[in-house]
Amino acid sequence: MKTVYTFYLDATRIAVQSIFAHKLRAFLTLIGIIIGVASVVVVGAAISGLNTYVVEKMSKMLGANHFMIARIASHGDLSEEDMERMNRRNKRLKWTDMEWLQRYCESCTAVGAQAARGTTFEQDGKTFYGALIFGVTANMAEIEDKTIADGRFLQQEDVSSAGLVVVLGADIKDKFFEDTDPIGQTFKVGGLPMRVIGVEERRGPMFGEMIDKHVYIPLTTFQRLYGRDLDLRIHGKGAGLEGLQPTIEDARRALRNYHQLIGSEEDDFGLVNTESLMEEIDGFTATIAAVVVPITLFSLVVGGIVVMNIMLVSVTERTFEIGLRKALGARRKQVLMQFLIESSLLCGFGGVLGLLAAAGIAWVISATTPVTMTITIGYVILAVGVSTVIGMISGIYPAYKASRLDPIIALARN
Repeated sequence: MKTVYTFYLDATRIAVQSIFAHKLRAFLTLIGIIIGVASVVVVGAAISGLNTYVVEKMSKMLGANHFMIARIASHGDLSEEDMERMNRRNKRLKWTDMEWLQRYCESCTAVGAQAARGTTFEQDGKTFYGALIFGVTANMAEIEDKTIADGRFLQQEDVSSAGLVVVLGADIKDKFFEDTDPIGQTFKVGGLPMRVIGVEERRGPMFGEMIDKHVYIPLTTFQRLYGRDLDLRIHGKGAGLEGLQPTIEDARRALRNYHQLIGSEEDDFGLVNTESLMEEIDGFTATIAAVVVPITLFSLVVGGIVVMNIMLVSVTERTFEIGLRKALGARRKQVLMQFLIESSLLCGFGGVLGLLAAAGIAWVISATTPVTMTITIGYVILAVGVSTVIGMISGIYPAYKASRLDPIIALARN
């Protein structure tokens, strides 16, 4: 056992000496491995960062442990026939639907509702296009985890009395109250002057869509402006992520009972929850990874070919050394392992340098752009593992060639 350990220790020492004896050649050889490992890790960091970015934005926009019930919850995989069938079958959701869920969804920590309408705001000679008015219940701040930067959100008495109060999104505030405190000021919504009571914290763009161009008014006030026969979206919140799916099923069952659906009858409403959206996001980024990562791994294969070439050169240069070692009793297996260890170490060094390069690139990108770069252990293991395996595979033929050398012929070449 000690002899085997000594052999591997000596083989590693000789491999390191051989690599450092030709530093420039070794470095040039490693460039392919360095680029390959760095590419895999940086691409993986970008994909993980994209996932993190989208999840953070979705959480800011929808809140955590949140689900929504709408007349139609459309998905990308629905056909036109399915959409038309749901359009005919599904009912508009009303205030009474929300009240029923508030009463009978026992595991829901909160149930609220909202309706929305696009509009253009004009005031004091200024115009804001493409804004959205949301009529909401007071608990939508809790359900969607909204953060109010200034003032307060709507309260229950505002909704009960159909108060003429409004909460502004950050972009609306910047447009109409750039240099003044908006709290207590008058802002016209739907032609009605309303008192500004709060400003929502800036959330930033979401897939190019500005989500800070919203204003919030009591749902009852919204109904006064645009009619009571509105199609509401009901929002609910569960106690935690683990219990979200049972909470959704609880709400679904309660609403089916209210709509008098029995047995195998299809739901006449649609359900969307943040958990399913996160799963879709994970599936989307996994698809990107499945396409992009194998392409970047090809650069490691190219690097492996370069390593094989340099190892063949090394065998030719060290023919006398190999012949001498075999003449002194070194077995074919030992010579084979010597060159395999050397090629593996060569790629291992390249892998470490590639990781350092990837860390530097990721830091620069994160520091100079809004792009989030998240280096994950999975891509690190993948890149270093593949580079090491490629190093071993690349060294097999040169090592085999070295082990097959006849010691007499090898010594005669000196």
